[in-house]
Amino acid sequence: MSPQISNNVRSLRRAAGLSQEELARAADLSVTTVAKIEQGGSGRMETFASLAEALGADTEALFTSGAPQPVPDDKGNRLHLLELRRQLMPAVGLVDEPAPSVTVESRADLERQIGAAHARYHADEYEETARCLPRVLSAAQAALFAAEDEADRKALLSTYARAQLVTGKYLTQVRQYDLAYQALSAGIRDARSAGDQTTAAVGVVGLCWLLLRQDRFSEAQDLAVKTADAVEPRMSTATPGQLAVWGELALRIASAAVRNGRKEDAKTARKMAASAAAAMGREHLDYRAHWSTFGPATAEVKRLEDLSLKKDARGVLSSADDGPLKPGALQVLGRPSANNWNRHRLDISRAHVVLGSHQDAMDELKGVYTEAPEWLKHQSIARQLMEDILKRRKRTLTRDMRLMASHLGISG
Repeated sequence: MSPQISNNVRSLRRAAGLSQEELARAADLSVTTVAKIEQGGSGRMETFASLAEALGADTEALFTSGAPQPVPDDKGNRLHLLELRRQLMPAVGLVDEPAPSVTVESRADLERQIGAAHARYHADEYEETARCLPRVLSAAQAALFAAEDEADRKALLSTYARAQLVTGKYLTQVRQYDLAYQALSAGIRDARSAGDQTTAAVGVVGLCWLLLRQDRFSEAQDLAVKTADAVEPRMSTATPGQLAVWGELALRIASAAVRNGRKEDAKTARKMAASAAAAMGREHLDYRAHWSTFGPATAEVKRLEDLSLKKDARGVLSSADDGPLKPGALQVLGRPSANNWNRHRLDISRAHVVLGSHQDAMDELKGVYTEAPEWLKHQSIARQLMEDILKRRKRTLTRDMRLMASHLGISG
């Protein structure tokens, strides 16, 4: 961890007139944890959020720019993503490269390919997704280059933007954030140039997700607020897609605000999301109109995510099978996307860990593993949960625990 972060925590604590023991008590943390962080030790985001709340500051106030920590060799990922890098970050010199000679495909064929890439992504076929996306981007770019008139060019520019957005979605999921930003920001700009506000707003939802993953909470909240204001629908006449993208922006506002210690902003945004979801009546999915599945169940699992971040384990478990998340209700309303549903199950697992129910936590992890083993490997919360179970477990580890640790790349 950067020494400056330790200094920030210490300076804010002293400015508040608190001892380490008093700060620990106010933040519901151990004195050992506070001392460790002030001495340069690492901490989880929820720990920093608790410290910031106790200090009366935004979570971001604890962070600062500094030299990055050394990282393990990333050669494998560099090689795996070589074709995507060529498409998103081509070499630039003094002489333009000639356009490649490729068969120009119709817009309808390109949209089908984008839909197929989305399907592979949501099926957790990450290897196949990585293989197909460079071809989709290249084909969309070639079609755009060959556009014969302005109307055709604008239509193809929207299609190319959607190809960039699904690429950014995949790259964010596998934590290749710089490449993801390249794809998402370019997709938003191209959609705006095409006059396609819907696709641009969908891209903003994705970019806010990326900013959240980079702990850029204020930027994510401000961007989502401005975009939500620009696309706010009239509830009585809005289409499901318009309601969904506005609701998704509200979810991003809430997620950023709760992580940054802005409780009232988070509460207001959750109400916005709930009203959009209620107006829709059930879960809805249309990747051309919004980012992912959205509806009452999605809004509820995101509300429970807030409780999980606040370590309200009993609150998570008491609501996990209630309201829109009752089995019968899910049959009527529809289920959230697989990603959001599995993330919800990780929150349930974390609640069990907090309460010391390690076997219940493992049962949830095993369920997610059965349905989405590739997705699970990319979830840092899953590794944190497994590390907590290994650390707290006093009895001999079960075979399932050993296998899960191995799957998540946890040694020892």
